[in-house]
Amino acid sequence: MPRPTSKVELISLSNENHQKLINYIDQLSSDQQTAEFPKGTLNRNISDVLAHLHEWNTMTLGWYEVGMTGEKPDMPAQGYSWKDLPDLNKKIWEKYQSITISKAKEMFNDSFKKLQEVIEKHTDEELFEKKKYKWTGTTSLGSYLISATSSHNVWALKLIKKATKS
Repeated sequence: MPRPTSKVELISLSNENHQKLINYIDQLSSDQQTAEFPKGTLNRNISDVLAHLHEWNTMTLGWYEVGMTGEKPDMPAQGYSWKDLPDLNKKIWEKYQSITISKAKEMFNDSFKKLQEVIEKHTDEELFEKKKYKWTGTTSLGSYLISATSSHNVWALKLIKKATKS
């Protein structure tokens, strides 16, 4: 499906890609779900990937919450610029090193659901009109939500598939 341009498409694609990711993980054996990935990626297992998605979902929810009050949120995070993503992602990885895969799934599913609730409460215009909200700059609210949901989940599924087939 092409990049969503309506609320219905965004809900559909984000749910579809979320379900594909969860279904793929669930069909793996317990050993596969907890196995270390081949060297070369920051996220070393499925739990790391799900925690990464959860944290980015949570950051997006935070941007939304602050931005919708008329304030400018710290994006991507306080003390980080978009150029600092490798450092930020490493900090995220370190933050979640002690969680289990079941806890990572639970957190990821919960933050995904909260993003879906944000999408549900907006109209097509509110989601896809560029520059509608000061905090989204030159883009749209929908663009941020696409990135956090369907696009990020596609990235995660590709990474996990590659790592579990090696």
